[in-house]
Amino acid sequence: MSTLSLSRIDDTTYLDLAAGHGLPLEQLPAWDRYEDALPGHAPFGRFLWRDSAGAPRALISLTRMEGRGFTYLWAKKGPVWLGERPTASEELEFRTALGQLVRRADRGLAFMRIHAWHRAPDLHELLQTVTYDRTVVVDVARPDAEIRASFSKSGRRQARKAEAEGLEFCDETERAREVFPELYAILTETATRDDFGAAPMSQYVTMLESLGPDHARLFVARAEGRALAWQIVLATDDLGEAYYGATNAEARQRHASMFMDLHTITWLRETGRKAYDLMGVHSERAPQLEGVTGYKQKFAAEFTEVAGAWDVPLRPRYYRGLKLALRAKRSAVGAVRASAGAVRGVRERLGRRLGKAS
Repeated sequence: MSTLSLSRIDDTTYLDLAAGHGLPLEQLPAWDRYEDALPGHAPFGRFLWRDSAGAPRALISLTRMEGRGFTYLWAKKGPVWLGERPTASEELEFRTALGQLVRRADRGLAFMRIHAWHRAPDLHELLQTVTYDRTVVVDVARPDAEIRASFSKSGRRQARKAEAEGLEFCDETERAREVFPELYAILTETATRDDFGAAPMSQYVTMLESLGPDHARLFVARAEGRALAWQIVLATDDLGEAYYGATNAEARQRHASMFMDLHTITWLRETGRKAYDLMGVHSERAPQLEGVTGYKQKFAAEFTEVAGAWDVPLRPRYYRGLKLALRAKRSAVGAVRASAGAVRGVRERLGRRLGKAS
């Protein structure tokens, strides 16, 4: 299909076309403020794709990202299809047109990362980071009792326990820069426990300050003034997303995550939002999310399918080289970690023997 079906549009036209379609924050112009504030990130443009009859069919907002030695485009949670879910052939036509357009605009791009419902030969697993294609979405536009009734039995039980703990739900958005050193220590604990890498503290503060309280809130669960858990919730007019968060050991004992989510649901409903996305559960493509799935299942009887992210090479040979280089780096890091673990094991065994000898 000709790239004439795909055109760059201004923000006003984009928002007019998006009205009523529930676009995620990452696909709205407001998200540009955050990307602009991050080193190596820059908004690339917004585009409209029309179908064969000339009717608006999909919207997409792209960000140019600089990696280590390469650049790429990322449409977080895009494209957004206007109307029914696309067919595999529609998605392929769209990707083909988009690829031709962005290659002409910037021949240095290695790949573009976009979301798709259907697997296809031109789609590759992500070079780095984790995606998901299932999530839990809570309908918050209902009375509280009806929302609670939709929880699993264990979810309702945990909700009662959480409310009995005497915790305090705090909106600390305006104090983010002041309180985040305390909260970052909780994130470091969570990252060590769950084996993931935390971004620099400045990135979380930048998100809150650049998006502003209309689109980003910092909620904290406290006990006697101590922070036990926190999360950053992103919001549009319709949707809230549990974007980042962390808990310490005491929070896990006192059900602080459940407490915070219950109050977040109330806040979303009272501010006119319709849904709360808990942001990803395990699937064949996201086995890393197995550890959080049990908790999120407490909020809904069924998972919600979403389009996962994929890489689409724009310079295939170069992309293959990046994959090989990254694979070699991961193998080397794995070998170093294995060696370090073996050394620790020897030291521990030697220490136990010396202890017995004394």
